[in-house]
Amino acid sequence: MMTPIKIFIVDDHPMIVSGLKHMLENSDDIVIIGAFQDETTFLNALEEQRPDVILLDIQLSEKNGDELAPIILTLQPDAKILTLTNFDSLLYLQTMLRLGVQGYILKTTTQANLIEAIQTVYRNETFIDPALREKLAMRSQVADKKIYSKLSLTLREQEIARLLAKGYDNKAIARQLFIGYNTVRNYRARIFAKLEVNSISELVNKALTLGI
Repeated sequence: MMTPIKIFIVDDHPMIVSGLKHMLENSDDIVIIGAFQDETTFLNALEEQRPDVILLDIQLSEKNGDELAPIILTLQPDAKILTLTNFDSLLYLQTMLRLGVQGYILKTTTQANLIEAIQTVYRNETFIDPALREKLAMRSQVADKKIYSKLSLTLREQEIARLLAKGYDNKAIARQLFIGYNTVRNYRARIFAKLEVNSISELVNKALTLGI
């Protein structure tokens, strides 16, 4: 039989702690060895015991999770931290992952997701709440679309796009690049279509976003 995964819970809301205990009490491979509502008691216990996984609330009374995580990893470099939070924010997620935590799960999660998250970080893998995975995927799609938009412009189109963004009109661009007025009009139409913009102001914003 597998040795149970030893859990610490760090959360200053008794109802949350009670709910977590209820969700995990029937799990054969997870055992809660400590639950703490304040950071001082938790850190003292951490020096005496070695939990496999720490469920860490982001917002606590003395120190926030982003302040506690580095302290935890200094005391126990091999600790597996699973952030527990109400914040479905990609900024918080990315911040905590950069600090070395291995999981980020919302307090609204299901029992199955919670158990999977604990097992995942215990295996030294990263777990992200499914609701946030969708947000990450959407952001990735937007980023990919922006990159594609920029790459889909030819060098000449990028050059004309930059001049348009600087306020040059079609005639001025034609003189600047020694090309015909109608040629500039055709380029302009293609640029607007590729970047999905309908005005110079939209083009300026898109150019800044893409770094054209």
